[in-house]
Amino acid sequence: MTTEEIKNSIRNIPDFPKEGIQFKDVSTAFKDKHIFRHILSEIATHYENLGITKVVGIESRGFILGSSLAGKLHAGFIPIRKPGKLPADTYVQSYDLEYGSDSLEIHTDALDREDVVLIHDDLLATGGTVNAAVELVRRFGVTKIYVNFFVELEFLEGRDRISSEVPVWSLIHFQ
Repeated sequence: MTTEEIKNSIRNIPDFPKEGIQFKDVSTAFKDKHIFRHILSEIATHYENLGITKVVGIESRGFILGSSLAGKLHAGFIPIRKPGKLPADTYVQSYDLEYGSDSLEIHTDALDREDVVLIHDDLLATGGTVNAAVELVRRFGVTKIYVNFFVELEFLEGRDRISSEVPVWSLIHFQ
């Protein structure tokens, strides 16, 4: 399967969630079992020898590949969610989006200092969401953090806003 085939499976939706945003709908890639399996395999192969103990998926589309990656990497899965959706004590981190602001939460007992964490989300745009996730993971004293995206929108330069101490890898790039 080629990168172009994967790119062509991603639907572009103009003016969503607000005017001027070109939304990359990855659900159209996920619905094809061959493409989904290929995406998962490629990402898991990239991380298989790094000792990942926890995959942290960012709500909500980061849960789709994130939980599957955790299974393939023999790691636990930790959700980072929007406010008010986790039942126990949480850490909270606010952040700015390209179209507003929001907050993320993680359970205060989700990680240990010794964990090797892979933070996964479906798409890197401006970097605000993943920076909030990195800050949440750092609250546990975790020193080995990796960040992964299925799709990266390079023209928004979100990678430049992620700490240089955190290795970032994306499978698909749109320029």
